[in-house]
Amino acid sequence: MSYQVLARKWRPRSFREMVGQTHVLKALINALDSQRLHHAYLFTGTRGVGKTTIARIIAKCLNCETGITSSPCGTCSVCREIDEGRFVDLIEIDAASRTKVEDTRELLDNVQYAPSRGRFKVYLIDEVHMLSSHSFNALLKTLEEPPPYVKFILATTDPQKLPATILSRCLQFSLKNMTPERVVEHLTHVLGVENVPFEDDALWLLGRAADGSMRDAMSLTDQAIAFGEGKVMAADVRAMLGTLDHGQVYDVLHALLDGDAKALLEAVRHLAEQGPDWNGVLSEILNVLHRVAIAQALPEGVDNGHGDRDRVLALAQALPAEDVQFYYQMGLIGRRDLPLAPDPRSGFEMVLLRMLAFRPADSTASPRPPLKPVGISQATVDSAQSVADAAVAAPAPAPVAPVAAPVVQAPVTAAVPAEVAAPIAAPVEVAPVVGAEVPAPVEPVAPAQDAVDLPWNDPVEPEVVQEPAVAPLLETVAEQPELAAMPLPTPDRVVPEAPEWVAAPLPEPTPAQVDAATPGLDPDDEPPLDEDYIEPDMDSAYSYLDELASEHAADPAPEPEPQPAAAPATGLALEWLELFPKLPVSGMTGSIAANCTLIAVSGDDWLLHLDPAHSALFNATQQRRLNDALNQYHGRPLKLSIELIKPEQETPAQAASRRRHERQDEAVASIHADPFIQQMMQQFGAVVRGDTIEPVDVLVTQD
Repeated sequence: MSYQVLARKWRPRSFREMVGQTHVLKALINALDSQRLHHAYLFTGTRGVGKTTIARIIAKCLNCETGITSSPCGTCSVCREIDEGRFVDLIEIDAASRTKVEDTRELLDNVQYAPSRGRFKVYLIDEVHMLSSHSFNALLKTLEEPPPYVKFILATTDPQKLPATILSRCLQFSLKNMTPERVVEHLTHVLGVENVPFEDDALWLLGRAADGSMRDAMSLTDQAIAFGEGKVMAADVRAMLGTLDHGQVYDVLHALLDGDAKALLEAVRHLAEQGPDWNGVLSEILNVLHRVAIAQALPEGVDNGHGDRDRVLALAQALPAEDVQFYYQMGLIGRRDLPLAPDPRSGFEMVLLRMLAFRPADSTASPRPPLKPVGISQATVDSAQSVADAAVAAPAPAPVAPVAAPVVQAPVTAAVPAEVAAPIAAPVEVAPVVGAEVPAPVEPVAPAQDAVDLPWNDPVEPEVVQEPAVAPLLETVAEQPELAAMPLPTPDRVVPEAPEWVAAPLPEPTPAQVDAATPGLDPDDEPPLDEDYIEPDMDSAYSYLDELASEHAADPAPEPEPQPAAAPATGLALEWLELFPKLPVSGMTGSIAANCTLIAVSGDDWLLHLDPAHSALFNATQQRRLNDALNQYHGRPLKLSIELIKPEQETPAQAASRRRHERQDEAVASIHADPFIQQMMQQFGAVVRGDTIEPVDVLVTQD
């Protein structure tokens, strides 16, 4: 016996064997069981989702020798002939090859004859959208009012090409694409029955390659069995399909997460060995990043369409959310620019290296490992920090003899920075040694202070060790700020004695020396304007914070629903239920009063018990306000005491919650008891959503 392919061998022969399409099967089964049969059906959907299969099952249901039923026997002569494709009253027409109006007229000439063997004559027109406009016009009248023994079943993959006149004469059913999960589940069953060894990863590759078509999945499985010599293995399927190993995408993302450029380029090298489509590889990375972003926002919303849900969730925990969004946006831009690269691989590598170089700023909330050294110079954005690190790492030069210089009496308005003066007075400039012992203090010389004010002339306290702050180099000499005079030492501060080379004044550089030290700078150029700088308005900021605090105070968070009371209210507790709505209280005071119950009344002394769950709202101010409300209502001074003890009888809040639940239950019961709604539930399978039901009095109150 010749071999029969899996797609034909496992074609469903009844509605019970169908995989998916439950929304279509339910309507057809109910119509067949209730004998509410339409004369024309239209099935739409992509290839391989079951259009022709459902049409053949309907033909068996209509002509089975046991009668019209949704469960044909499958053993009678009619069912066997339909399964074998030789039933005379099932006329299958390929509209793609019979598009002329003459073919349609020939078909319609045979409609008037009664069926030969079956109960109904079934016309199955596949790819009906290929018919010409004249053919559609010729079919209209017969399709609208066929003989009672004729049923039309139309199938198409492109319903947009059908005229509206055809659509209006048919019951239309749209068949959905098969999800990879459903395809893998069915392939697992089929290969288990066929005794074919397989790997789960291989089935996921086939499920995704099928692209929603169960027939394509079966055909690819046949090909995989032949390619793998009777086995369906992931490596063989990947080689057969020429698809990318999904694990290598995660290798790239983990290298980005670790900041490891060497591992990143190594992952690209492994990808290049397969000769992939680099645009497709970048698309796969974007798909994974998209699912990671979904996992970070809603973990239960991550599908398992690729069989890697656990890896996506793990990556969502390790990768900061801002990195995911940044990498996704950079990948989109990289796909756009990929055709402009010298070659696709170099463009792909540059996209990844750009992701590695331009990383979002670190934050305390999401710590990030530093970039691993790869033996090349790594650029840094903070030039001031690099200068500071170099200053700390450089050894301090040995002190030299002081240089005599004339004393300048006038204050210096445009001093030369340390970076400019370095080539002029290199023997004089010495980096201060933080934490070193300094000789005994000496009296400061006033003229020297007026001449030059150096950062290390300030008194240094021996206990404090600070990092030297290095200011960025300004554009011109004219931009240098005016240096303030060094403060005189106070009696209560111990000023260590500075060495003589520190106290000595530095010689004033000549204009020629300044020009030589700063080549290319013109002192006459005006400094750039700081137009983008805006002075912050602190008063406005404080007022905004006050408004924000008042808004939060005015709109407190909703309180949780109170739990039912242990016992109904009686005696004083019942009197408190009747008294509470009459008290002039609201807000937090009203919430406290609603969760209290009256325990004892002795003359003008009242004792209330408050649920400890609301103790966060209770304080002396709230007790005083509640006491004032009682005094105002009774017209005499009362003494109120409140104890934090859980009330055993029903409080006003619990009573209100109970009444709301009772009204809600009555509304739900009245909806379910409505005869019209019961009829809709029985005939159409309607479902009542309980969360949309509200009592009528609640709706009137809201209006």
